[in-house]
Amino acid sequence: MRHNLGYRKLNRTSEHRKALFKNMLNSLIKYEQIITTLPKAKELKPQIDKVITIGKKNDLNNKKKLFSKLQNQSSVKKVFNELSKRYSKRNGGYSRVLKAGFRTGDDAPMAVIELVDRNTEAKKVDKPKKEANKEKKSPEKAQAAGK
Repeated sequence: MRHNLGYRKLNRTSEHRKALFKNMLNSLIKYEQIITTLPKAKELKPQIDKVITIGKKNDLNNKKKLFSKLQNQSSVKKVFNELSKRYSKRNGGYSRVLKAGFRTGDDAPMAVIELVDRNTEAKKVDKPKKEANKEKKSPEKAQAAGK
């Protein structure tokens, strides 16, 4: 029986587990959708919901609380400026976990965890645009040819 067992330990030490979830929370806030294993996604869901709930009340104490949990200023700003406004009329249930098959290497169950009503452009935050790269390279080639 599983009575009074609070959470999955995921075969990690407590420090490793805290760092893992902090990094996953920051990634989920930044990209609004991440792919991970199913047990990690199931443990992350209540944490991201609590983070967004804290962000809905915009005061200094909640900002300090979120910064101590996330330790990333851009994530804290995004929670207070974008996510709290997006979910202002929703009472919980800000994320969903979708099963995504099994990983080929070790057959681990995979899942997609995403924010409900997410911004689809958020996944492309760090990816450079191909057109911008071509424009940057073309002036360099023109200068090299001119010399």
